[in-house]
Amino acid sequence: MHNDFDVVVIGGGLVGLSLVRALARSGLRQALIEAHPAVPPADASWDIRVYALSPGSAAFLDDCGAWHRLPQDRIARVEAMQVHGDAEDARLHFSAYEAGLRELAFIVEGRQLLQALWEGLGDLADLRIYRPAGWTSLELGAERATLRLDDGTGITARLVIGADGAASRVRACAGFGVSPGDYGQLGVVANFSCEKPHRGTAFQWFTRDGVLALLPLPGDRVSMVWSIEQVQGKSLLELPAAELAAKVEAASHGALGALQLIAPAAGFPLKVARVTQFTKPRVALVGDAAHNVHPLAGQGVNLGFRDARALADVLIARGPQRDCGDHALLRRYERARREDVLAVHLATDGLQKLFNNDIVLLAGARNLGLKLVNWQPWLKNFLVRRASA
Repeated sequence: MHNDFDVVVIGGGLVGLSLVRALARSGLRQALIEAHPAVPPADASWDIRVYALSPGSAAFLDDCGAWHRLPQDRIARVEAMQVHGDAEDARLHFSAYEAGLRELAFIVEGRQLLQALWEGLGDLADLRIYRPAGWTSLELGAERATLRLDDGTGITARLVIGADGAASRVRACAGFGVSPGDYGQLGVVANFSCEKPHRGTAFQWFTRDGVLALLPLPGDRVSMVWSIEQVQGKSLLELPAAELAAKVEAASHGALGALQLIAPAAGFPLKVARVTQFTKPRVALVGDAAHNVHPLAGQGVNLGFRDARALADVLIARGPQRDCGDHALLRRYERARREDVLAVHLATDGLQKLFNNDIVLLAGARNLGLKLVNWQPWLKNFLVRRASA
C-alpha cells in the first residue's frame, strides 16, 4: 500500500491541483507528482500572468476550499466588456447587470491562484505529494498503471491523470492522437497603471494584426494580453517601457488615457491542439493536456477547471464501481466534456482566422457580425451565461 494508489495526478498546475482538492472527499487514495520545487510566496508586485475566471470556475474553486484563500483585494470583478472590431462603428457591449449576473468574470493573478491551491494540500489525509519529482516511464496494465520516478521509486495506481500541460508526456506515453497547430503569434503580456478608471470594464480590440485585450486589475491598473504576429510581438518586447505604453495607448485609442508600465512585458507562443480522445483505460487527460485553444476569449483555464469538476463528479459518483480506472467509467467524463471543448475550440479558432486575414469581404462580414450581435440582447445574454459556467 505504501506506493499503491487509486489515483495519481501528474502535474501540479492550476487544473491538476483543483482536481486533487475536488477529489479529497472521494474516498480515493491519491498521489500528486510535480516536477518543480515549491515557489516563494507571492509578494506585493503584480503578476503579468492573469486569468479571467468565470463565475462557475470561482464557485468550483470555492467548493475546493481555495477561493477564500485568495487575497480579496487582489481580485478584480469584470462587470462589463467592450469589444471593438477593425471598423469604427463595429462594437459589442456585454453587461453583467443586463444579463442578471453580479459579474462577468474575476481577474486573478496566476501566482496568487497557484499559491491558494497549494495551501493546506499537505494536510489532506489520503494524499501523498512527490515534489520535486520527475518520472521516467509509464506502463498501462490491465488492472494497474505503473509509474517509475527518477529516483527509481515505483508507483502503481488504478488511474493516472495527465494534468501536465500542452506538451503532455502522459498524453504521448499513452498514445493519444493529437492534431497540433501554430498560430504564428505571440501572446504579449504586461501590466499598466492607467490615467482613467476602468470601472470594472474589460476592453478588447479585434484587428487584422491581432487581438488586444485590457483586463481590469484592482485600482487604476490593467493587465494587457496582446495576441499578435511573432515579428511584431518580438518588436513590442524590445521597446523601452515608455514606448511600449505609448504603443498600447495608441492601439487602445486612448480608452484608458495615458498608460504607465508597472510590470515588464513577456511573451509566449500561441499554439492550438485538438486531442482525438480524453480517456483510455487507466488514463484521463485534463486541462491543456486535453485541449489547447487561442487565448482571445480567456477560456483556456476555465475549460480546464470544468474538466476537473466533471472528472471529480464522475469519480465521486462512481457508485459500486470500485475501479476508478475502468474505461466505461472514464468515458462518462469524456462524454460530459466533448461538446463544451469542441464549441470553445471552434469559436476561438474561427474568430482568430476571421480577423487575422486580408480578405476584404471577410472584413465587412466580421464587423457586421459584431454589430448584429450587439443589436440582439437575448443573444448577448445567452453568450454571457454560456461563458459564465
